[in-house]
Amino acid sequence: MKKLDRTKLWTLERYASERAAFRKQVIAHKQRRRLPLNAHTTLNFEDFLTMKYQVQEMLRVERIFEPDEIQAEINTYNPLIPDGDNWKATLMVEYPDVEERRRALAQLRNLERHVWTQAGKGARLYAVANEDLERSNEEKTAAVHFLRFQLTPAFVAALNRAAPLSFGIDHERMRCAVEAPAEVRSSLMEDLNR
Repeated sequence: MKKLDRTKLWTLERYASERAAFRKQVIAHKQRRRLPLNAHTTLNFEDFLTMKYQVQEMLRVERIFEPDEIQAEINTYNPLIPDGDNWKATLMVEYPDVEERRRALAQLRNLERHVWTQAGKGARLYAVANEDLERSNEEKTAAVHFLRFQLTPAFVAALNRAAPLSFGIDHERMRCAVEAPAEVRSSLMEDLNR
């Protein structure tokens, strides 16, 4: 899986001219990589394109043009690009009402350690959560978590034999499971075949 480096980014001036078309491309791409697990949790699967967009936007907003600062942004976001044998996702926990969100996050401590994927009837693989920084504490979990689904050869082989792909949560306060729609499955399979 390719990673970002300075040669794969546009200058601020070039990005200004490319931004509208690129943004439209990325929004369409992200739709194929978004998987709601229930009314309050969504997995957004990251890849080279989503992270290129994130870095370009950060450089634009912060007006970053110094080489060391650009490299720092690349170093921050490259770990969120899949490596060819895993998927990387942002888990969003969303409640529109602030008070409801506060209560829910307090009840969902360690939710991120209960997110799984499954190929057919095979064993569930649990995501590795927040490798960069712990996001749960004694009082609550965070509304955003970064996950890595490290896939086994048997898991990938089952997917290559057209096994259904499912994701879910088995936290005592939130249980859900969904089968990935064809467009999400297809997009994630591309991550394994690069």
